[in-house]
Amino acid sequence: MSDTGNNGEVIIAEPPVKRFRASGPILLLAILFVVGAFLTWYFTWFGRELSDADIAAYLADSKHPRKIQHALLQIQERLERQDAAAREWHPQVVTLAANPETEVRLTVAWLMGFDHKSAEFHESLLKLLRDPEPVVRRNAALALVRHNDPQGREELLSILRPYAVSISGEGVLSSSVKQGNTVARGSPLARIRKVSNELIAVRSPLRGTVHKVALETGANVSEGQLLLTLQSDEESVWEALRGLALIGEAEDVGSIQRYLEQSPSISDRTKEQAALTVKAIESRKLNR
Repeated sequence: MSDTGNNGEVIIAEPPVKRFRASGPILLLAILFVVGAFLTWYFTWFGRELSDADIAAYLADSKHPRKIQHALLQIQERLERQDAAAREWHPQVVTLAANPETEVRLTVAWLMGFDHKSAEFHESLLKLLRDPEPVVRRNAALALVRHNDPQGREELLSILRPYAVSISGEGVLSSSVKQGNTVARGSPLARIRKVSNELIAVRSPLRGTVHKVALETGANVSEGQLLLTLQSDEESVWEALRGLALIGEAEDVGSIQRYLEQSPSISDRTKEQAALTVKAIESRKLNR
């Protein structure tokens, strides 16, 4: 819209600004979305304290592994506080050591280290030391150290060495990660194209860094063939070194000393723990 001023100048009038008000249904939907997101976070957050009744219910909820994990971590906290009442759930925890979910078994293995007086935990840990998943075996080995049992020593030493990942399936290697890549547990390491043209993924059993790649993209591959090796993540190495400080033998020093090297990939924290571990092993040898 335009108008003419007193001097003949054309004045352009600004159109009126329309103000929109959110309708009731849209506003309600937005509120429900925010509340739903909060409740999802709240009920899956492991830091939320559970009642005794909640723990019992969560442990029995086979359809929701995260709820089981939440309950297990709450039991761990109670054991750390030396709450004797937490032992009432020991039978359920032992049963969960055979749970099909890896996340549950690895949490169970870790938890069992917080009651080194429990004979049933000790027995279960020896079984978990033979678990098909390396992350479960490693947690079991660390927990056994707390039980003053050195039977997990070889598993702890394996953390200090590159871990071999084999091919699962047959076909052509379509893609793979590169040397030096950091990977999370469960992330794809490679994809294999089968004869049927279906793509299958080889997933990482551990968190760490790709140490060496054994196969090139485009290679024909078969079941069980070496794909690559993984170097354990720093936290796992540090925990293994702490465990070996208590149960390591003189012949283990060679595997430990590589973590004393001046390398940018080895942190000062890890070097310090490696030195303490070597010192503890040598001290035990002298005292025997």
